Amino acid sequence: MATPLTPAKMLAALKAEGLTVHEHTGWATHNREAATGKTFGPVVGVLIHHTAGQNDREICYNGRSDLPGPLCHSWLGKTAGLWMIGNGRANHAGLVDLDVIRALTAESSPLPKDDQANCDGNDCLYGLEIENRGDSRDPYPVSQYTQAVLWAAAICRAHGWTEKSVAGHKECQPGKIDPSFDMDVFRADVKRQLAVGGQPVTPRPTPSKPRVDLSRLVTAAKTDPGAKQGHVTYMAGTNLTEAALVKLGYLSKTYAGDGSFGTTTVAAYAKWQRHLGYTGNDANGIPGKTSLTKLGARCGFDVIA
Repeated sequence: MATPLTPAKMLAALKAEGLTVHEHTGWATHNREAATGKTFGPVVGVLIHHTAGQNDREICYNGRSDLPGPLCHSWLGKTAGLWMIGNGRANHAGLVDLDVIRALTAESSPLPKDDQANCDGNDCLYGLEIENRGDSRDPYPVSQYTQAVLWAAAICRAHGWTEKSVAGHKECQPGKIDPSFDMDVFRADVKRQLAVGGQPVTPRPTPSKPRVDLSRLVTAAKTDPGAKQGHVTYMAGTNLTEAALVKLGYLSKTYAGDGSFGTTTVAAYAKWQRHLGYTGNDANGIPGKTSLTKLGARCGFDVIA
């Protein structure tokens, strides 16, 4: 655990690592501490995200209607570079798994499975949002990925941490899929950067597929159709599954993307099951491991049981 870096120390650390840093107006006092009554720190690690969009620096600064900004400490654009967005508590991590936080604190590896959301990650994690759609079809320019490695290494170096204090959002909060590159490779690149004493290296991103948790998706398929309008059980996995069904022509785009595995999605998934040769109760629209694995193989996601 450590005391959060002051704005001046953060800038110094990032610049010493070889980064060009842009400062958003007001960033040094932009945080959620007064609004929530919670202070930031002690800190235990850094969390890496992708934004799932484009040209979203101002969204990360101002926030959304349902989530006030700042949504990160730094935003990293594809071509716009690294920008300081906030200092102090930021709305980026949300509720995360306490076991993962303890592992980051102890710098132990591998990280445990994130199967709970029982700890406020905004209290103790620095957050970087990387501009990227996160759909496995939006590549990270080498220069952008390199800056992400430098950002993580700079903060680790400033606190005397190793690469084991670095995690992806998908490793901390159940259902999250960001960032869409391999975090083990990213940590290895951070380790390499820390070893060279501040001289920038040029790593390359290693993409990883999004993951859909079968058991959580089944729960969504059984729960959402009978729930109140707008109910969401498993947003990330449902959205990935619906996008795949849209791509293959089994679901209209109109009914995709709201995170709810409703009756229309169940009917569309049943069509996919029948396409695979299933009949009767085996084609009831409730995902099974084989059908979901085949859907993921066609549309770019992995399945975890």
